[in-house]
Amino acid sequence: MEQNTTASGGGSSSNNSTTGSDFASSEARARSSALASSSSSSSSNKSDSSAGNETKNNKATTVTTTTETPRDTNHHQSKKTLPARTLLGLTVSGVCAGVFVETLFYPLDTIKTRLQAARGGGGGGGGGNANLFKGVFNGLSKNIAGCVPATALFFLAYEPTKRYLERTLPPEQNYAAMFAAGATGCLASSIVRVPTEVIKTRAQTGNKVQSLGGILRASGITGLFVGYGSFLIRDLPFDAIEFSLYEEAKISYAKWRGRTPSEVSRAEATILGATAGGITGFVTTPLDVIKTRLMTDTCTISPLKGVVDCGTRIVREEGAKALFRGASPRVLWISLGGGAFFGVLESARKIFVPENW
Repeated sequence: MEQNTTASGGGSSSNNSTTGSDFASSEARARSSALASSSSSSSSNKSDSSAGNETKNNKATTVTTTTETPRDTNHHQSKKTLPARTLLGLTVSGVCAGVFVETLFYPLDTIKTRLQAARGGGGGGGGGNANLFKGVFNGLSKNIAGCVPATALFFLAYEPTKRYLERTLPPEQNYAAMFAAGATGCLASSIVRVPTEVIKTRAQTGNKVQSLGGILRASGITGLFVGYGSFLIRDLPFDAIEFSLYEEAKISYAKWRGRTPSEVSRAEATILGATAGGITGFVTTPLDVIKTRLMTDTCTISPLKGVVDCGTRIVREEGAKALFRGASPRVLWISLGGGAFFGVLESARKIFVPENW
């Protein structure tokens, strides 16, 4: 009995021990499973959080890209054209500068023209050197009357062309943009500048046929455009070289001083403009001599037949040095005039042109 009881008691104790061990093991496994689940959940949450952050960052990047790209593109395109108000201000500034220079330095232009028009080294106006300084303001009012629309046409063509090409061509070709813009402005203004130049040079040299009506009666409408080819040969390179030289010099100077071109002062612009004008004036003097001879030629027996014929006759009859006749007053006039022109131009722009144009 005892044995059975003992045996029975031993079996019961063993079963209890086994049950307790299994429970503890099960509980441990449960805790381990819970920890693993918690760890997995935490890792999953971190992964989800990281993925969410990446998604947000990608979205932010996407948003930034989609908002900035069109804005930059539109901004670049809008800068290719000039607003009407800005273009008007630039044109008015150019007219003010042109009228100022034409009036102030007109006597030097008259002396230069008389020296160029004289055959065989004489003075001008048909009376030798005695007439060189007489009536140096002859034709000024007629010149101003033509200067206003001619200068306006120049800047109406020059500024938009320069603006467009500067933003179309690569930066290293900036000089080409300004050169092309200067030539375009010259072509546009030549419609008015040539007739004005014909009337002005004839008034300066005392030519009998110098009024608008007189020229029309004597030669018709073609009389107002005599020497048009020589004018373009002279002024196309002149305007292109002078303006591109000035603009490039201003950009280089401003960069050297650590400033922007718009911060160049009037005095600095005057010096830069005078330098550009003087260099250009000397280089183009032979073309100016030919232009003057053609515009003042009223000979009916053996008239000049064009640029080549005029240049050939000058060299054959007067020597090659005659092509540089009037070079000193021309360089002086254009140097002073160029300095004054660009100085007044920059000052006028501060008045008539909106800021940050």
